[in-house]
Amino acid sequence: MLELRPNCERCDCDLPAASVDALICSFECTFCRACAEQALALRCPNCGGELVRRPIRPAEKLERFPASTQRVH
Repeated sequence: MLELRPNCERCDCDLPAASVDALICSFECTFCRACAEQALALRCPNCGGELVRRPIRPAEKLERFPASTQRVH
């Protein structure tokens, strides 16, 4: 299950679980759309993988399967 990390690993902006501006790689490194597109050219700086839009977990599932609260920077 995806962690749904709460922030961009580059600029530390908030990325709530329902954000359409969160992009991830296959290792779940998480970046905001601005950093991913402008600074990273849609490539993860950690693994070199493609950054794609993070899926949104349905609100009714967040209660049982909450998003992570651990910030990565």
